[in-house]
Amino acid sequence: MPLDTNIQFSIILYALLAGILTGLMFDLYRIIRGSKIPKAIIVVEDTLFWILAAMVIFTFLLYTNYAFLGVYVYAFMLISLGLYMKFVSNKCIRFELEVVNGVGKAFRVIFKNIIYPFKIIFYNITGKNN
Repeated sequence: MPLDTNIQFSIILYALLAGILTGLMFDLYRIIRGSKIPKAIIVVEDTLFWILAAMVIFTFLLYTNYAFLGVYVYAFMLISLGLYMKFVSNKCIRFELEVVNGVGKAFRVIFKNIIYPFKIIFYNITGKNN
């Protein structure tokens, strides 16, 4: 029994979104992983990443199109992942790096502002004892 056209369209749309989601996760993983790591650790990290990515994508497809996994779902996921990696990935990596650096800077500022009163108290306590 063939599926309705709107259901087929939604399956294709969610397959395209799953490919883009995979690309976003892969870019974030590349930022977190870094570059100067031994090959053995990279193999383990890559394996764990792809297992996690498969679970996330399967869960996404499970909730959006009841995990209907036809050949064309994989095809559209690969097409959207390839287009994402070709045209969007570099811009996304730059944006993700800016966000990570901004969040890190915000945490550093907040941490220094929280620690500052304790430094003053500790300095006054140790300064008076000398």
